[in-house]
Amino acid sequence: MTLHRPSGTLADGSDPVSLTPIDAGWSYAGLRVVRVPAGTTRRLSTGASEAFVVPLAGSGTVRVDGLTFELRGRDSVFTRVTDFAYVPRDAEVELFSAHGLEAALPMARCGRRLTPKYGPAEAVPVEVRGAGRATRQVTNFGVPGVWDHADKLNACELITPDGNWSSYPPHKHDERSDCEVVNEEIYYFRIAGRDGITPSREGFGLHRTYTADGALEENVAVRDGDVFLVPRGYHGPCVASPGYPMYYLNVLAGPAAQRSMAFCDDPAHTWIRERWRDESADPRCPVTDHRGRCG
Repeated sequence: MTLHRPSGTLADGSDPVSLTPIDAGWSYAGLRVVRVPAGTTRRLSTGASEAFVVPLAGSGTVRVDGLTFELRGRDSVFTRVTDFAYVPRDAEVELFSAHGLEAALPMARCGRRLTPKYGPAEAVPVEVRGAGRATRQVTNFGVPGVWDHADKLNACELITPDGNWSSYPPHKHDERSDCEVVNEEIYYFRIAGRDGITPSREGFGLHRTYTADGALEENVAVRDGDVFLVPRGYHGPCVASPGYPMYYLNVLAGPAAQRSMAFCDDPAHTWIRERWRDESADPRCPVTDHRGRCG
């Protein structure tokens, strides 16, 4: 399995990302990133997967099962928290945008067909996690306990200020244990350019995935639009290079009967959490909320 998929390698026509579970080489998690030109309508079929419709840039209208949801969206993933929509499996979805829309559709194969539902930005919790140079923003729009209207799909967004580390300490969720459940995971990266807002291929970040026995050891530079697949092993850190803030969308899904994002830290590095108790959070976090940038 090729874990790092650079921008363009998963493209489907004008759409930047089209990744099914079959493409990934696993059973549940998938991701599409679609573009809707101004004044046009896109029609998508969800097939055997449920999905969220998450605006990355722009705004639009979602029509599904006779319902209509207006998504205000945002100028960039680095400017505000967005509203979103949940769409079920076996659905025909129409996306319309008056001024243009780029949207991510994190997806998961599932058994139950639920009803469509709208998620307002104002109800999305924004969490500041970590401390010091490990401070980051976690936008918990599609996680258990916050959004329970899903069968298998879990999703959240992270923003890491430039120079900071996130997904740290390294953690895993590839077996059933006292602290973890099995989840496949997708990282979808956006890297801001010099203005800290506009995504650009100029900047870069770093990502690590590895196993304790050394059988898997991936240390890669990631750029705007890249995808990284985590089938097993510890993953983290994700490092934002100085000058280039990092965003990533996490998509998780697995076989558990109840949705969960439970994980186990790498025991070699979990001690770092104790140090955070005496260390201040980076004042740049939170970076955004539903009203806009916080800085």
